[in-house]
Amino acid sequence: MRPIIGITPDFNPGDDKTEPTCFLRSRYISVIEECGGVPLILPLNNSNELISFMLDKVDGVMLTGSGPDIDPALYGEEKRFDFKVMSRERTAFELSIARMAMEREKPIFGICGGMQMLNVAAGGSLYQDIASELPGSLTHQRGAAGDLPTHPIAIRTGSLLFRIAEKKEVIVNSSHHQCVKNVASGFMVNATSPDGVIEGIESIRKGFSLGLQWHPEYLFRNDPINRRIIEAFLRQCLSD
Repeated sequence: MRPIIGITPDFNPGDDKTEPTCFLRSRYISVIEECGGVPLILPLNNSNELISFMLDKVDGVMLTGSGPDIDPALYGEEKRFDFKVMSRERTAFELSIARMAMEREKPIFGICGGMQMLNVAAGGSLYQDIASELPGSLTHQRGAAGDLPTHPIAIRTGSLLFRIAEKKEVIVNSSHHQCVKNVASGFMVNATSPDGVIEGIESIRKGFSLGLQWHPEYLFRNDPINRRIIEAFLRQCLSD
């Protein structure tokens, strides 16, 4: 049995010279395929009926990373920095599918911006820019070096993440300038970097809802811990 994983794509709304385009970086497909799942790229839409239908057909949902930011208005703040905001189409779709998946207790896994979306969808908030709002923090936005392990994280003992990793500290990659600020109700922090930035969250309620601020899909081929995380998600998708 191979679980079917619905993966959220990115979206370019286009302009007068280019047509709207859905796209997805292939590493999100590869990590699901190589760890034993069947990746299914989901079509963006604003129909709750269609989203519900899609959730009936998949065993779990992966919220992927994003270059643009989540609109701060979604967590009650004004936009304070000059960063591009995620398209309305992708934002609306991911909010809806994340909330509906959580309501159904459907396994959901958020990576980087996907973790941030999971937190916002559940009622949490974000730091809009780590470097500006958390003076003295590490350099978390590594650019082209985002696929290289760069700093350690401390994993909370007793957490789901700890049970999977079986370690209190691991080295992760880093490619983000935002992070979780207020953790949503029903979630807890399961990992932090040395500067206190939240590197992971997970549901404390029934169901598998896990978010990681780093990118395991870059590391899983050479790092057994990151592979185990993906495999644990896929196993849960089969058991639910």
